[in-house]
Amino acid sequence: MQKGSTPPPAGYYHAALQPPFLAGGPYPPAQQHPYVAYRGGEPYQGEGLAPGAYPPPPQYQLQDTGAGATAPAYNAFPPPMTEQAFLGEGRNDADKDDLPPEYQAPLPGSEGFSEKSIRRAFIKKVYITLAVQLVITVGIICMFIYWKTLKRWVQDNSWFSYALFPAIFILIIVLACCDNARRKVPGNFILLGLFTIFEGLMLGAVSALFDADAVMWAVGATAFVTLGMSLFAFQTKWDFTMAYGILWVVVLVVFAFGILCAIIRSFWLQIVYASIGTLVFAIYLVVDTQLMLGGKHRYSLSPEEYIFAALNLYLDIANVFLFILQIVGLSR
Repeated sequence: MQKGSTPPPAGYYHAALQPPFLAGGPYPPAQQHPYVAYRGGEPYQGEGLAPGAYPPPPQYQLQDTGAGATAPAYNAFPPPMTEQAFLGEGRNDADKDDLPPEYQAPLPGSEGFSEKSIRRAFIKKVYITLAVQLVITVGIICMFIYWKTLKRWVQDNSWFSYALFPAIFILIIVLACCDNARRKVPGNFILLGLFTIFEGLMLGAVSALFDADAVMWAVGATAFVTLGMSLFAFQTKWDFTMAYGILWVVVLVVFAFGILCAIIRSFWLQIVYASIGTLVFAIYLVVDTQLMLGGKHRYSLSPEEYIFAALNLYLDIANVFLFILQIVGLSR
């Protein structure tokens, strides 16, 4: 086939794999076109060809076309030529562009490579979004612990922290349950930005109740735990995504344990509660990271859910920070 030749119309097969008959009607003679046409699965005699001039391939059985038939027909035909078959006839890799689109087969592993490229772009987008969230949050926390006037105001007005809970809860429900809200740009980024600001204000209000040194120690410990759990999630062969349902039950138990600690107000009981909470949300960080990675894990997030993935990781890191801050504050 010459480079730049016109691809055959629908229904044609390569002449190297088919008997050289040409369909009648408006198509040119067989000598002028390297393709054979079939109508209804049977070849038709072309112009300028005598019936039976070309014998059929030995692997195909002749059919009786009835009285007045002008060409033999066959009961089976080979599949269209693929790229591997085309290149297997002594042609070079450069000839693959000569194949019509219907004969070009995807290279082995190309589909997996495409999936990996999409997943890498998805992970990159999630971590960029998460990094912006964390920078905003750390900036708000620093404002609350180093701005003395704001710190004293928050300490004197405890209602500020509780007033933020309804707004944060509503935004979490919207981003987690409304597909259109978290997938449609730019609304998803606006909602995530509002959630980040409200969550940062809440974390800053809680941090204002502690010394600046304790808050910075908690920030450093949270960064260490986050980095360690993320690296573990990237390289481990264990699939933690299968334990997602169990973790929901564990979180409910930890929540009930926290209510008990608030009633009893025992120093050592609160230390135990904060330690268990840190462990649980560190495991949650591993699970949510593997959900984002996909691949060999049983469950994974769709590449369209980058806002949801960033929200999950941000909440895990925020909860780890709160529990570590409680441990550091109680130890002092």
